[in-house]
Amino acid sequence: MVAAHHRTAHRILALVSVTAALPVLAGCGGVSFADTESPTFTTLGYGMDDALASDRVDTARAALKGLHVQVNEGQFDEQQFLSPVAAGDPPDAVHMDRTLIGGYAARGALVPLTDCIRKEHIDLGVFNKTALTEGSLDGTVYALPDSYNSRLLLIDDNVVKQNGMRESDVRTDDWHALRTLTERLKKTDGAKLTRIGFDPKIPEFFPLWAKANGADLISADGRTAHLNDPHVVQALTYAVGLINAQGGWGRFKSLRDSFDQFGAKNQFATDQVGAMPMEDWYIDVLADSSPDVPLSTGAFKDRRGKALNWTSGFGWAIPRGTRHLARACTFIKTMTATSTWVHAARTKAEEVRDAGHAYTGDVTGNLRADRIIEQEVWKPTGNPAFDRATRTLFDISREGFAVPSNAAGTEFKNAWQNAVNRVLSGEQSPQQALDQAQKVAQSALDIANEGR
Repeated sequence: MVAAHHRTAHRILALVSVTAALPVLAGCGGVSFADTESPTFTTLGYGMDDALASDRVDTARAALKGLHVQVNEGQFDEQQFLSPVAAGDPPDAVHMDRTLIGGYAARGALVPLTDCIRKEHIDLGVFNKTALTEGSLDGTVYALPDSYNSRLLLIDDNVVKQNGMRESDVRTDDWHALRTLTERLKKTDGAKLTRIGFDPKIPEFFPLWAKANGADLISADGRTAHLNDPHVVQALTYAVGLINAQGGWGRFKSLRDSFDQFGAKNQFATDQVGAMPMEDWYIDVLADSSPDVPLSTGAFKDRRGKALNWTSGFGWAIPRGTRHLARACTFIKTMTATSTWVHAARTKAEEVRDAGHAYTGDVTGNLRADRIIEQEVWKPTGNPAFDRATRTLFDISREGFAVPSNAAGTEFKNAWQNAVNRVLSGEQSPQQALDQAQKVAQSALDIANEGR
């Protein structure tokens, strides 16, 4: 398999508590597609918590005749991944957050999919371009998109109306008005915060606030950090200000942590939040746990009034040293194929409807599958709140941005998240925290890109 660029003779992986020398992928030669004899095909980082997930695995198992497919369920764990890779006994396919792909690719822990795409005749044109780029490094694809998460603006109608306002008053493009709305919708009992007016969802959603203010956290080529750009600093100052206006991080986090987020007494059902941006999967949760929740949805907008969708998701990649390289290609192709997604969506929709719940649609990262699901699988439920949420999701999912892929992966993400946390805890000012983060992130990028 031909890499996009020459790698040094040996690259060192030193993440978490793992330190091991990995032989790099041949930069100028090829990787054999002949599988070694082993009866078991293993995966890492994939959970089968609904029919959408389990039905796809059933389809992939059928494609890998003669092999026992062992799905090691659970979240991706860095050490569980790196230790076997370093020992030469990795899983055959790994399911991970696409923000991590660039870092692992740069360290030689993942196989570039160039030959896999060619041999399996994989049509990259069916995938969402943003998701595909996020799973690439320097133009070489290392992961096929396996999900596509959008961010919606969720609004509690009861809270808004009780305060003499309308859904249209919840605007993220007017930061002055949003601050006023936040203070108006919040609720306190003495010194205790009992309702969040507006939750900016930081540190997790900080890239969204930076982009809304016209800034990116890193250059498009993934080599230069922009964490202390004045627009980034301003965005952090503003988002933290929304929390401080509601009593500060301690009180705010205490209430947020108490939410019954996945239960019938979630924050929308109990009017504990006025509005917040949230990942689209939460619509499914609300439809299942509290179908009568007074919910409105909209698009998060930047300061110019343009709808803004920060997207993310997972990807299927192939670890360095797999015993089943050819079969791994077949597996990830099958898991992300249009027909696989559509069949699984039909199965999930039937299961959800049979249980008496609303099927709110699915967006996958496969554009062709998404359109079929939208037009043929999803049907209006008769519940205006969730039908509108699904329509909003389908609309905003057509476009979006992601934090550019970079060779520092985990270290870069940790740099900006830690900076936000230092500001929230009162340790540093936004400028101080982001100046420090800039140094840490750029150093990590320079080291990761050395010799590349």
